[in-house]
This record gives sequence, structure tokens and C-alpha cells, in this order.
Amino acid sequence: MALLSNTNFSHAVQSGRKKLALFLVVPAVLCIGGSLTLVARMHTTRALAAETKAASAEPVAIFHATQGDATEDLVLPAQLQAYDESPVYARVNGYVAKWFTDIGTHVRAGQLLAVIDSPQVDQQLVQARASVNQAKANLSLANVTTKRYQDLIGSNSVSQQELDNNLQNQAVQNASLQSATAQVAWLEQEQSYEKIVAPFDGVITERRTDIGDLVNAGNGGAGTEMFSVSRISTMRIFVAVPEAYSEQIRDRMSVKIELTALPGQFFSGTVTRTDNAINPQSRTLLVEVDVPNPSGKLMPGAYAQVHFALPSPVRPLTVPSGTILFQAAGPQVAVVNSRNQIELRKVGLGRDLGGTMEITSGISAQDEIVANPPDFLVDGMPASIQHAN
Repeated sequence: MALLSNTNFSHAVQSGRKKLALFLVVPAVLCIGGSLTLVARMHTTRALAAETKAASAEPVAIFHATQGDATEDLVLPAQLQAYDESPVYARVNGYVAKWFTDIGTHVRAGQLLAVIDSPQVDQQLVQARASVNQAKANLSLANVTTKRYQDLIGSNSVSQQELDNNLQNQAVQNASLQSATAQVAWLEQEQSYEKIVAPFDGVITERRTDIGDLVNAGNGGAGTEMFSVSRISTMRIFVAVPEAYSEQIRDRMSVKIELTALPGQFFSGTVTRTDNAINPQSRTLLVEVDVPNPSGKLMPGAYAQVHFALPSPVRPLTVPSGTILFQAAGPQVAVVNSRNQIELRKVGLGRDLGGTMEITSGISAQDEIVANPPDFLVDGMPASIQHAN
């Protein structure tokens, strides 16, 4: 009896579980089916709306692309340099007695910059001048003696040997005078180096000396110069032009220079020379540009951008930036064809000019381009032209 009761209870439990599972599964299946039906209807509705939209004529405004510049503006970075820049060193040993120009001073060629006190050179010059006077006196005595011996040789009062000795002494004294005179000229030149002068017209960009400083003659390396002078009436710029543009660079070509410190202001320059060689590491051509700077507004070391106006192999078309559709297929432009249908054409982009964009391929100047096209435009959609520019 107990066994029979347990069996009936087990069947009752299993039957209850099946009913519960059926009760839970059926609503779930109905929900899933309803969801699928709803999604299908939504897709159908959207497809129908898209077909309806495509079937209806889309009102569009059209315009024609304009021709871009026949030249390409190649912009390259560069740094301004003074046309001439020279350190000024001492040519004589001594102490700085005075200096007359500081940084920023505009100087002329030969203008006095500083004076060096060199007592050794001064004393050597005094000694050399005394030697000249001594040599002159010795030569004068030799001349008188030689003339006297020449007068006496006729009467055999002196021997020929004595006359020859005096002639030889006269030549020696003459050579001594020339040597002493040359020594004086050399020391006078050394003494002139006590005055430090500007090598050319320019501006003082560095002063590295002061009164009392000990200076040595010659170039002792960086940091030993007394002054640095730059000629800024003309500025020099060296530009590395990529190899792809090297054949378009010509001597006497006009360029424009724009400074970072003076945005919007352009200065005219001229290509003066190139190195006529492509650097194998950078694949560039070194180009020198000279820029007149009569006002001194351009300063050495300033960062600049050099604009080369190069002939463009393909003259691009320009369109407003809002005309271009950026989609998965790439940049496209919507065009209305002869059947008043929309055509989406893939285009090649050139330079971004801000409000406009250059188009290098994909459209022509005769195409009727849709202005500000909406994203839902598709190929073959009817178009209703509202107005043309």
C-alpha cells in the first residue's frame, strides 16, 4: 500500500511540473513571436517609407563648381638667417680699455666698437722706430764714407779693397734700414688692431666683453669673440624642398614669406640658388631664398613659412565644404543628372581651404551639384530643382 501511494505521488509531481513548464513556455513563445512580428513590421514600415521617399522627388538646390587656382601653394617651414653673420675677435693681446656699442646697435662698416690697451705692442713700436732712426744714421754715414772713398780712389789715396768694403757696408746699412722700416710697418698694423671695428654694415647681436677683460689675439673658439655682427638688410633662408617638387624650382622665382610672429603679413623673397643635388637621407633639395629687409622688421632666428607658388599639373575645382558627403564609400558629391535623378559620385579631395574644398577628380565644371545634400540621398532618387546659382 505504501509503495502504491509513493508511485501515485511521483506521477502527480511530474504531471504538475509539465503543466508548470507548459504554462511558462507558451507565454514566452508568444512574446518572442510578437517581438519578431513587431520588428518585421518596423522594417517593413521603414523600407516602405524609404521606397516612398525615393519615389517622391527630393527638392534640391544646385550650383556649378568653380575653377581653382592654376598654381599650387607649397608651404614649407624655415628659419631666418642674417645674410652675413660674423664674430669679431681681438687681433692683439691686451686689456679692453673701452667699448662703444652694445647689443641692438646698428653700425656701419669700419665703425669703432672697442679699444684694447696693448702696452707691449706700443713699446715694441717705439723701439722699432728708434731702430729705423739708427739704421738711417748708419746708412747716412755709409753713404758719406763711400762717396769720400770714391773721390780718393782717383788719386790712389785709398785702395780698391777699402772702397769695395765701404760699398758693401753701404748695401748692408740700406738693407738694415729696409728691415727696420718693415718692422715699424708691421707693428703699426698691430697697433691698429687695438681698435676693434665693424667688418660690415649690420647690427650688434652679441657683446661678450667688458672693460678690463684680458683678450688674446686670434680665434680661440666659441665664446672668445668680443662681438657678433649680423647684416640684416637682406635675410637669407635655406629651405628643404621635397624631391617631388624639385624640378619646379627655378632661380629668380618669387616666393612669399610669412612669420609666426606676424600672421597674415607676407614678405617677398627670391630664390637665388640651389645646391643642385638631392640629399639621399632626407630626399630634399636645398634652396636659398633672399628676402630684402630694409626696415629691419625681420630678425635672425625667427621661424617662418615659405610659400612657393608652383604650377599645378591638374587645375582643381572648388566646392563649399558642406557639399561633400563623408560616408562608408568615401567622400562623395551628389549630382543631378540629365534625367533629374540623383547620382552619388566618389571624388578625390585636394586642399582644405576652410569654407571650400578642392576636388581633383570625380566631377566636372558642367555638373549640377546639390548644395548641402541630406544624408538620405541615394542613387536614382528623383530630384526637383528649386533654384540654380
